[in-house]
Amino acid sequence: MTRTTPRSGDRLRWWVYALLVLAAFACVFPLYWMFVVATTDTAAATEMPPRVVPGGNFFHLAGLVFSTVPFVRSIVNSLVVAGTIGLGQALFCALAGFAFAKLRFRGRDALFLLVVLTMTVPTQLAIVPQYMIMSSLGWVDTLQALIVPGLANAFGIFWMRQHMTNAISDEILQAARIDGATTWQIFWRIAFPLVRPAAFVLGLIGFVYAWNDFLWPFVVLKSPEMYTVQIAIKALQTNFNIDLGLAMSGSFLATLPLIVLFVFVGRRMVAGIMDGAFKG
Repeated sequence: MTRTTPRSGDRLRWWVYALLVLAAFACVFPLYWMFVVATTDTAAATEMPPRVVPGGNFFHLAGLVFSTVPFVRSIVNSLVVAGTIGLGQALFCALAGFAFAKLRFRGRDALFLLVVLTMTVPTQLAIVPQYMIMSSLGWVDTLQALIVPGLANAFGIFWMRQHMTNAISDEILQAARIDGATTWQIFWRIAFPLVRPAAFVLGLIGFVYAWNDFLWPFVVLKSPEMYTVQIAIKALQTNFNIDLGLAMSGSFLATLPLIVLFVFVGRRMVAGIMDGAFKG
């Protein structure tokens, strides 16, 4: 009888899967532990070794969350803000990316370089002038103060410009112009459909970032009815006492919409990222 030995490729595949399982566990365990604390109390967060079995107080703590702060209104506010920002970035960054990639105008390269350089500036430096602008417009303590500054950003413009450059040939655009298409028609009917997966991924990234944003909403929002979900979680804590069970329960409830979103569109998001990774 001949003994078969595993090929080096099989051994390599085994190690790859083992590393992926460990990485997945490292990513999922904090979320699971957050749920464990959200079902028990503050003591569970300080136990050594950490408790890994959920308790039975989740619905009680969730009821306290909804009675302490206007949590449902905060979730709705976050959905409005994050959804509008996600759609806005997908459209406006695609427009800017199309202009930088396929249109010829004076100062294009210098302007694009300036846009890219803004990514090196910490966002915290813009809070004071941005707040002054919102105050002069009368937008303090309103949702448009969160939405309008987030409708486009340098990363999104750079992302879409790279996809436009790789996915759209100049010959197609020239043929469309010969047929009498306007610049807007070329963008909406030819360019945007070709980069729709990239725009979809950018919109999801913008949605998640806006959903998790804390600093700017904390600065500009004052009224409880205007709170986003992250500010509502902060309102669950006091200056002298932090109920970790209550805070973790609110954090878990705030994370559920993102989990549901990823369940439905996660595969499409990964496909859009991989599509951009292998083009060119």
